[in-house]
This record gives sequence, structure tokens and C-alpha cells, in this order.
Amino acid sequence: MSFDPTEGIVSATIHLANGVNMSDASSPASPARNIMELATESWSLRADKVVMRYTDADDQWIDVTGAQARAHVDAVAKGLIARGLGPGDTIGIMCRTRFEWTVLDMAIWSAGAIPVPVYDTSSSSQIDWITSDANIATLFVETDAHAALARKVASDSESPLTAIEVIDRGAIDALMAEGASVSDAELEARRTAPGPDDLATIIYTSGTTGRPKGVRLTHGNYTVHVAGIQEELHDVLFEEGASTVMFLTLAHSLARLVEVALVASGTVLGFCPDSTKLVPYMGTFKPTLILAVPRVFEKVYTSAEQKAAAGGKVKIFRWAAKQAIDYSRALDTPEGPSAALKLRHRIAHRLVLQKIVNVLGGNGHWAISGSAPLGERLGHFYRGLGLVVLEGYGLTETNAASHVNRPERSKIGTVGKPLPGIEVKIADDGEILLRGPSLFSGYHHNPDATAESAQGDWFLTGDIGAEDDEGYLTITGRKKELIVTAGGKNVAPAMLEDRLRAYPLVSQCVVVGDGKPFIAALITLDAEALPGWLKAKGLPELTVAEAAADATVREHLDKAVERANRAVSRAESIRKYEVVLEDFTIANGYLTPSLKVVRARVMKDFHERIKGLYRE
Repeated sequence: MSFDPTEGIVSATIHLANGVNMSDASSPASPARNIMELATESWSLRADKVVMRYTDADDQWIDVTGAQARAHVDAVAKGLIARGLGPGDTIGIMCRTRFEWTVLDMAIWSAGAIPVPVYDTSSSSQIDWITSDANIATLFVETDAHAALARKVASDSESPLTAIEVIDRGAIDALMAEGASVSDAELEARRTAPGPDDLATIIYTSGTTGRPKGVRLTHGNYTVHVAGIQEELHDVLFEEGASTVMFLTLAHSLARLVEVALVASGTVLGFCPDSTKLVPYMGTFKPTLILAVPRVFEKVYTSAEQKAAAGGKVKIFRWAAKQAIDYSRALDTPEGPSAALKLRHRIAHRLVLQKIVNVLGGNGHWAISGSAPLGERLGHFYRGLGLVVLEGYGLTETNAASHVNRPERSKIGTVGKPLPGIEVKIADDGEILLRGPSLFSGYHHNPDATAESAQGDWFLTGDIGAEDDEGYLTITGRKKELIVTAGGKNVAPAMLEDRLRAYPLVSQCVVVGDGKPFIAALITLDAEALPGWLKAKGLPELTVAEAAADATVREHLDKAVERANRAVSRAESIRKYEVVLEDFTIANGYLTPSLKVVRARVMKDFHERIKGLYRE
């Protein structure tokens, strides 16, 4: 007997979603002078093949060939040139992940100018800081609401912002019309002028520890990095029909690097501006590569489990999930899966697992997970489905990626080996130090921060980790977030927080205890997952406040904390926790747009709640 654990799954809103040229280390050779040389060569090779897809008002996919992509970008670039924009000019883009963003990105580079991304969730003060620091006079925004925020900034006499262009109001078409008089020769001169050492973009960090810093990345940082990525992920990027749906915000360094790498490789890039439509879009797009954050993988799993529980078939779902996990773990043993396990796995796949694969489009066999640890259990679950999750690691300063697991050898629980050209050193205190030609050239207008980020020619990542004898890296926490208890025990909160967030009822978790006698935690509940979770447990509907006080809910949270504690020593374990009724989100400022908790703000705003955990 089979059942459909994915029927009725609704994709929940995903709240998306740190002068140093660090080394002369060897790097892969790249013939490209700049990003647009990579793009135009790729589009020329695929002139009559689909390279991008976007949706219309009816959510139907519109195909864009290489020739069409180049023509569109060229026309917009000519419009920018006609307006007098070009070398040295910084131009802002504030928009969701949609076709127009990539067109603008590529067009600005084609005109010889410098695109600067701005998160579409940014406040007027954040827009003000980025446009002022980067000296942005022209800002392309998506909506009238974005324009209103930008005009508030532009009204300040000290702001450099003078032109606000609204994409939803025809800004792209207007540019294309204005550029009709610009010659192909002039555009070609602009496009080919930037060299490897020229500034390509300024990407602002998410600002978890203060005002965002502008990370300066050159064309060479991208071209060398993309060459290395293509070399190591060749099977992923160049297989027949390679494609992915991009929903990660293109204002983030990871999505930006992926954008350039996919365009350069000819991997078909689909755009999903609305994360609530991600699951149905995957169903119609059928990507070979699933690019997501751990929260998406968690949502797909928990939604399937809750659907099974609501149908009274949770036992068969959990049995099937166990077969997937056991099968994946057995793949890492010398003897491999036993005949009996192979049989159980085939049955589980036919009855349950294939339906989850179909939710992701049915064609996916690669996945790249970034921004936070996925967790060993989920990594094995998805590999048991036939989806190899290649976890990676990097910061904005490392051009988004310094490490990634390889298709031919993925170690679940690690972030893989360094990409070509990247050198790694683990300091005595466990901090990860990196250097290589893909790393940033410094912070914009911030020489002090640039100097503080370096130790000789090594970049100080601020992350704590360890390498195994094969060079695979495991991240254990952030150096600045290390907690030292009153007993002198050093505790990295990330492991406990990641394990607790993996429980379907938990949305966010912040571990505390610096200078205190024991470790404690603040936990928020996932309001979207709560109704299904309650129904699966046979409990009545409850509000978040009611659930936080409910004895059965607390009993299950206790068990989730116990499970998280198994990964650490008793001195590092969570002894008490408090459920906070207000979730941590981008909207209320407790999460950055890249889903990192703004720990300092949480500690400040919930100071009394934290004190209460230690009153006894």
C-alpha cells in the first residue's frame, strides 16, 4: 500500500533565505579578461539553445536563447551608455530574483560600469548607507514601494542618489529605446575594456555585527573562481540538460556567484521571484540541480511527514525515511548496502520516496546547500532519495565559496575541500584562514576593517573549524560567538542551534550562557509548521502563545533539546530554555536578509528574559 506524503504541500514563505589580495597561490588559468567575456562566449556557443527561463503572469515558462539573452543585454547596455553611464559609475539594483535583475547586471558590466546589489527587503536607512558609501547616483528598483523608500533617501541634499528607475514601470524598455543610437562598436569597446584587476561589484555584508561593509570584488576574482568551479563541478554544470531554479536573492554573494557561473556554463537558469511558488515552479521546470538553503530541504521533509501523519500513515513514512538514511550511510562503508537494505530501499522508494523526488521536479540528482549547515541526517535522507547534496562554505569576502563537496566524493557533515587556488590554514585557536586569487580586494572606504581582516596575506574568516586528513573542512562555529561559561568551558553555539532548528516545530534558536553557570537557549516556534504539527500529534488548534504554554508541546520541545544535547558534552548542553513568542525575522530586524541571526540585537532586546533563565 502506498500513499502520497507530498499531496497538498505548500511552499512556505522562505525568509531569506563576511587592499587584501591574499595570495599568489596557484590558480586555474582563465582566458577571460572579465565577466562579460565569459557570458558572451557562452551565449554565442548556445545562440539557438535555451539559456534562461522566466514566468509570465500565468506562471508559464518563457524560454530565452543565447542569442536572445545577448540581444536583450546589449540593448539595455546601450541605453545605459546613452544616458552617460559607464566606467567608474556605480549603479544600484534593488529587486527580487527575476530575469530583469540578471539583464541589468550583465548590461551594467557590458557598459563598463559597476553594479551594486541592494536587498529588496532593505529599509530606507539601509538604502541610504549603501547608496552613500558606494556613491550610487542611479538606482533600479522593482516596485513603487521600493521607489518610495529610495525617494525618501534621495530627498536628503547630501545623498548622491539622483535617478530612481522602476522596473515595474517600464524602466528596462525605456533604456532599450534610448540606446538605439549607440553603435555596436562603442558597446564592444566598453564591454571589452575592463581587465582582471578592475572592480566588478561591491557587495555589502549582511551586517550581523554592525554596519554592513562593502566587499570589493574584481572581474578577475570572478573569472578565476568560475574557472575553478567549472573544473570541479563539471558533471553538475555541463551535463546534458543541466538546469536550476534560482530563488535565492541575487543581492547575496552566493546567488551572484552562481548567476555568473551558470551563465558562463550555459546551465539553464530559471527565475523564481516569489519563494512561495518555489515548489510548484520546480514541478514544472524539472531542474537537474536544486540550489537551496537548509530551510527549504527541512520544509519539504517536514511537510511530507506532516501530510503522512494527517493521513494516519506516519509510520510508513518514517520507515521509508529510515531506509533512505540507512542506505546513504551504508554507501560510505567499505562493504556498501547489504542486499536486504537494497531491497528495502527499493520498496521505500516506490511507495514513498519517489513522490518527494517528484515534488522537486523529478529530474534532480544534484543539490547545493549553503548559508547554514544542512545536518547529517537530512544530508543522508536526500542522498537516499537519489539527490546528492553538495554542501559548501564561504563568505562574501571569499567570493561566496571557498569550499564545496565534489560530485565524485561528498562527505556528508563537511563543507568539502577547497576550490582550486584556495589555500587553507587552521590557526592555533581553530580559526579558519584563507588566501587565494578569488578573495576580495578589500572593504570599500574602510581600510581599518581591511587591515583587521588580515594576518599577513591570510584572510581571517572568523569561523572555527577543522580539516580531516583528506582536506575536508568541518565548521564548528563563529569565533566571535564562542560562549565562555562561568566554569571556563568554551562553547560554540552553532552546533546546538542548528540541531534545534532542524526540529519541525522550532523556527529559530539562540544559545546563551556567556559568563553564566550553564548553557541556556531562547527558542521561537514556527507558526507556519504549527497547525500541521498539532494535527499530526492529535492536538487541537493552538495559537503560538497557547502552544508555548501547552504541556504536550513543551514535552516535545524538551525531547528536541535532549536530542540536540547528545552532540555535546554535559558542560556544553542546554539546561534551560525559554520560548519567545515573537519569531526572529527579517522584517523585525532579528534576521539578516541571508537568514543569519543578529545575535547582538537579540541579546540586547531579550536581556531580561535571559536574566530570568538564571534567576534560580
